[in-house]
Order: sequence, then C-alpha cells, then structure tokens
Amino acid sequence: MLIPMIDLRFLRDNPDVVRASQRARGEDPALVDTLLAADVRRRSTVAAFDTLRAEHKSMGKLVGKASAQERPALLARGQEMSVKVKEAEAERNAAAAELDAAHRALSNVVQDGAPAGGEADFVVLETVGTTPEFDFEPKDHLELGESLGLIDTERGAKVSGARFYFLTGYGALLQLGLLQLAAQKAVANGFTMMIPPVLVRPEIMAGTGFLGQHADEVYRLADEDLYLVGTSEVPLAGYHSDEILDLGAAPKRYAGWSTCFRREAGSYGKDTRGIIRVHQFDKIEMFVFTTPEQADAEHQRLLAWEQEMLAAIEVPYRVIDVAAGDLGSSAARKFDCEAWVPTQQTYRELTSTSNCTTYQARRLAVRYRDENGKPQIAATLNGTLATTRWIVAILENHQQPDGSVRVPSALVPFVGTEVLTPPQR
Repeated sequence: MLIPMIDLRFLRDNPDVVRASQRARGEDPALVDTLLAADVRRRSTVAAFDTLRAEHKSMGKLVGKASAQERPALLARGQEMSVKVKEAEAERNAAAAELDAAHRALSNVVQDGAPAGGEADFVVLETVGTTPEFDFEPKDHLELGESLGLIDTERGAKVSGARFYFLTGYGALLQLGLLQLAAQKAVANGFTMMIPPVLVRPEIMAGTGFLGQHADEVYRLADEDLYLVGTSEVPLAGYHSDEILDLGAAPKRYAGWSTCFRREAGSYGKDTRGIIRVHQFDKIEMFVFTTPEQADAEHQRLLAWEQEMLAAIEVPYRVIDVAAGDLGSSAARKFDCEAWVPTQQTYRELTSTSNCTTYQARRLAVRYRDENGKPQIAATLNGTLATTRWIVAILENHQQPDGSVRVPSALVPFVGTEVLTPPQR
C-alpha cells in the first residue's frame, strides 16, 4: 500500500518550514495550507465514521436482546443508521482522496544549506583538473565520432527518428567499457549489481516522484499500463516496496545497469546535435536505502564515488550544489558533477546525486526497524556512475591534432586500443 510522502506530523508542527521550502523551489506555498485543511477534514470524517459504525454495532447487539415488541423500532433505527454509516464512509473516502491529491502536489522539503533560486543559481563547490588548451581548432564530439566511426546519428534518425543514434565499432566498445568500469568500481565499494526491468507499474513510477512535474518526460505503454524508465532509480526504488529492511549493519546499496528512455519534452531546439540530449541511453545508477540519520554521510560517499569515476576518465570537471528551484520533486539536496566540453566552452552535467530523504520510501512503504524494533521510514539516495553522455567529454577533451582521440588508460583494457583512429576503408 502506498502512503503519503511528507510526514504529516512534521507538516503540522512545522508548516512555515514547508512553506519556505515551497518558495525556495519556486512552487506555491499555499499548497501547504491546502494539505493542512485536507488533513483536518480527513481526521474529522474518520472520527465521525468510527463513531457511527460503533453505534451501529451496538444497535445490532440491542436488537438481539430486544423483546418482540421492541425489535421493529430498533430494526428501523438500525436501517436508518446503516444509511448514515455508508454516507459517513463515502465522506471519509472522499476526504482521503482529497488528502492524497494534496499530498502528491507537494515536493520534498528542501534541505538546509541548498542554494535558493533557479537553474542558474547553483553554487560551485569544487573545480577539478585543468581545462585543455589546443593549438588547433578542436572538433566537437559528433564530428569526431563520425570521422572515427563511433557514432552514426544519420542512420539513427533514419531508423528511429530525431535524437536517436547508433554507437558503432569502438564507440560501442567505449560505452561498454565505461559501464563495465563503473560496475567494477560499484562492486568494489559494496554495491550489489542489478540489471532491473525497464518497464514498471504506475504505482512504482509515481512512488519515485516521476509522475509529477516530470510526467511529460516519461514514455507510457497505454495498452499494458506500464512506463519505460528514464533511470534505473525507478525500479530499484520499487525493489523493496512494502518491505521492512534490516539496515542495522550497513545501508543497502544497489547499482543498476539499464537502458533508459526520456521523451525530452520541452527541449525542442536544445542540444539537437550529437548525443548530449537523446531519447535512449545506457546508464549505471547507484541507489541506496539507509536510515535518515545516515543519509547525509551517504550522500557525500556517493559524490566521492562519482568523482572517482570522473578521475578515471581524466576529464576536468566541477561539482555544483544545485539550487532549490532546479531540484526534482523528490530530491531534498542534489550535487552535480559537470565536465568541461571544449567546443562549447562550458561545463555540462555528467553525474547527479540526490538525497531524497524519506520522500520516496514513504510513498513506496519501505521501512526499517529502529534500535527498539519499531518500524520507521527509510531514506533513499541515488547517483549516476556512468552514462552514454560521458563519451562526449572523453572525445572532446582527449582529441589530438591529427583527429585521433586518446583513450583514458582505465578504459584501454575494455576498448582494446590506446588511440581511436579513423577506420580503414
């Protein structure tokens, strides 16, 4: 059974904190008052229904003990009360539906310390590496990919439409190498590797928060009532739904290798060249279930593991603290690692790690037992460990004057060559 996503007790005690979070996100703080009113109405209708039902049961007992003369009047009163009980039950159900809708309209509470503002208001936490200076005119990743026989967007469009592509030859090996290296690092750091389903039920997609403000990004198979995932975060979050976990020894860490699908709705005209913004890509995503008290420390660990992978592909990057208005609905705090893209003269996102606190687990009913054995809501976190987009940064930062591209040493065993050169015709 799915349950609400923000703790109502916290909301009742700290409404101004939630209102401030809504304002920081650029969302409507009045939704807090809507939810509070819905909460009051539901509690009132539950109390009214319980009282009437108890009275109705008592009436039934009186009928059994009544004399023949008393019974007809009691039966008539019982029938009247039965109608009132059904009416009260309908009001209770309507109030519950109203409460659920009001709950789902609220995003997670933004963590203290997250920058306020929108997409441009991030804070740079760290800059790593030196951006390359070329003594030649650098090529962008698509020109390199085409000349080296790595990427074919023309035939991708012919077969599937815009924003699709083929990775060919060493391009395919480069992606497989990236993902395999990420898988090895994940396992070495205590993650269980998973290859999850990429089609999920509506309640799982909704439980992770992707049917709210991100609904237009999601592909839906209407006939089956299933959704294609845009990240393996979704099936991994649902893996332990309606379960009570043992988190006493350590967090439960999973790394999901999956193909991901995104509609890229609203991105018309943006990043149409190459493979930066596409409808289909492969990714390894870290996903963690832990206690709320351990979530912040785990968030820093996820970021460190992402940085370890970026060091392995030898690209300059920066770490940013994402502003509240640019957070997804389920994230309370998010750090992105953005790699330098020489031909764009800017940094572009390669990894993202989010602390979702108890927001997703509350919706998916994922719990753990505290030290007293009492069930509590778990916390969830996620983070990217490798994805197709990384090829962009590798090609552009490691290109050489003759048009070849140096393969980062960590990937050479997987790719099978130290330098990518044009294929022999």
